[in-house]
Amino acid sequence: MEKILVVDFGSQYTQLIARRLRELKVYSEVCPWDELPALDEVQGFILSGGPETSNIEGNPTINESILNLNKPILGICYGMQVLAFQEGGSVENEGKKEFGYAQVSLQNKSSLFSNLDKNLDVWMSHGDKVTSLPDGYETVAVSDNSPIAAFENSEKKYFGLQFHPEVTHTKKGLEIIDNFIKECDVERRWTEEDILKTIADEVDTKVQDGKVLLALSGGVDSTVLASVLYKSLGERLICVMVDHGLLRKNEAQNVVQNLAEKIGLEVNLVNAQDRFLSTLKGIKDPEEKRKIIGKTFIEVFEEQAKNYEDIVWLAQGTIYPDVIESAGNSKSKAKVIKSHHNVGGLPERMNLKLLEPFRMLFKDEVRKIGKAIDLPNEIIGRHPFPGPGLGIRIIGEITEERCEKLREADHIFLTELKKHDLYDQASQAYAFYLPIKSVGVVGDNRIYADVIGLRSVETTDFMTANVSNLPNEFIQHVSTRIVNEVGGISRVVYDVTSKPPATIEWE
Repeated sequence: MEKILVVDFGSQYTQLIARRLRELKVYSEVCPWDELPALDEVQGFILSGGPETSNIEGNPTINESILNLNKPILGICYGMQVLAFQEGGSVENEGKKEFGYAQVSLQNKSSLFSNLDKNLDVWMSHGDKVTSLPDGYETVAVSDNSPIAAFENSEKKYFGLQFHPEVTHTKKGLEIIDNFIKECDVERRWTEEDILKTIADEVDTKVQDGKVLLALSGGVDSTVLASVLYKSLGERLICVMVDHGLLRKNEAQNVVQNLAEKIGLEVNLVNAQDRFLSTLKGIKDPEEKRKIIGKTFIEVFEEQAKNYEDIVWLAQGTIYPDVIESAGNSKSKAKVIKSHHNVGGLPERMNLKLLEPFRMLFKDEVRKIGKAIDLPNEIIGRHPFPGPGLGIRIIGEITEERCEKLREADHIFLTELKKHDLYDQASQAYAFYLPIKSVGVVGDNRIYADVIGLRSVETTDFMTANVSNLPNEFIQHVSTRIVNEVGGISRVVYDVTSKPPATIEWE
């Protein structure tokens, strides 16, 4: 299939570039800058951003085979700088960094900005800048801090952007990427049907006549995966859900019942609450918690696999954001944000082979697949719930008492969101527990008790997110319920931080 190849120089947004291309129905793949795949069907290249400086020897460079292919190239941030440098231009760090919103002004016509206004609001994130262009290049756009905010070599169809068109903060970013696609003259064939066929082919090739044990959390990713695999494998798919004591209120029972009624899937529920809580006793560091949870998960699933004959594969609903935030590709030089329990938390030795058909998909693509196979909206539209569960929503040490308090507070928050028709407006909402105490007054008595936080965000890709603008009266109502109904809580706070700089989860 024809594709646009995204070359990863270590940006946290690299997978987001691929997502934008797929949103425009173009098949895309991501590869490390120093490990290129076959280029036979590549119709164009997008060079990602990255944390390095392009003019320092030993830092990532563009493979000469890309430049020799005579296909369109779009360099973004570091990708722009390294393209300019290797073509004979200059890159410098003048000490003036540019992070956040900026406005660029178009100086010359360019097919990359076709049908766009002269002034554009964009998202910048850089310290270095291109200070002189190679022969054959011209400046297309400028900003207050970047005299060369965009450039073009019209003959080669090489383009450079100092800003990030892939993030939603750049208002016309999708149109810019669409214009680059037109320059590549690539087939637009990435649809739900194409994705399902690709997954079916992968499962048939890998699994053949084998059996698959699915690690089912009950969330959107693993539930849609269960439905997709069930169509291919039938009775050879065995679904196991582990209750690790870190689930929401009545979560395990509701998931088992819901999947049986809505999809016809039988789920084997394993109670491992004591085991998980005991291994997490005294642990406060979030990375250590994730790795312990991931290791214990695999141990439990390996043990469960022994109860069935011929189990070879362990299936997980791992998706792209999990991989990028765990910096799953060591060659990319991406900085680790956090280890996801099903990526960075996996032990080095496993007795089961790993099957991750959704590893290259974004959350919205998974939901589109769910709709394509007619899953009910109450499953597809469910807010994400992380595999480590309340383990990463309890900041600091995890105890059974803290779990119970957070479970009740979270239940109140989600119930009220649904009651006030606010649940579907948010992409992800939850309560979290802060390891601090606050003075309060109950009746005529002074209390010194725990603090609960609330978080609700809106996003399309889960790589960037804005805070939900919930009515102040609603937040006050939820706060009153939590303080009155959950014992040992003195105060409720609301998190108003976007992603970036924060992540959606607290840990």
